[in-house]
Amino acid sequence: MTAAKSPRRAVAAADRTRQPTEVRRRLIVEAAVPLIAERGYASVGVRDVAAAAGVSVGTVTYHFGSVQEILSEAMILHIERYYAALNEATEQATSGAEGLRLLVDALFTEDTDRHWRMWFDYWNAGEQGADEAFASGQAQRYEAWHRQIRQLVERGVAEGEFTCDDLDGVTVRFAALADGLALQHLRQAPPLTTEDARRHLNRLIETELAR
Repeated sequence: MTAAKSPRRAVAAADRTRQPTEVRRRLIVEAAVPLIAERGYASVGVRDVAAAAGVSVGTVTYHFGSVQEILSEAMILHIERYYAALNEATEQATSGAEGLRLLVDALFTEDTDRHWRMWFDYWNAGEQGADEAFASGQAQRYEAWHRQIRQLVERGVAEGEFTCDDLDGVTVRFAALADGLALQHLRQAPPLTTEDARRHLNRLIETELAR
């Protein structure tokens, strides 16, 4: 008689082939992005990420020193993608004024709540003793966001559509208003629709940059 074969253990797709470290890390980070968007940064653990990525907890802890490291990279990945897409859209605009209007429209849609939740989680993570590399990366992303706004205003001025003698000031006020409106829209206290959020930002443009 031959011994009965023991049942084969199911192996997650991600574990069937040995992948380079950078591929594994990317797979894990990609899996963490929707978890953060749905649950929030503070509510996601290593087991959650491992299950979403289809790998073992040991695989996750082998590639990352902490859950904060995973979640930080996931937020950075999402934010870089989001603003890269915004930048591409505004660069294709026929004018600086059109680019700024496209930026306003893209910031507040029915699908951007997820982004804003992650953005505010990113803020909070920076306030909770993040390491130097995280803080540096966060500062660079804020600078890139301000630079994107400033370049569109500057372009509108050069094309004769805007008048502005305080580019830095307008940039700061635009970014601050966008963040404040996003927070109010997410909390709905008091209620704020995406249409009203866009209207307030466009009003700022009309008031500050009118010819």
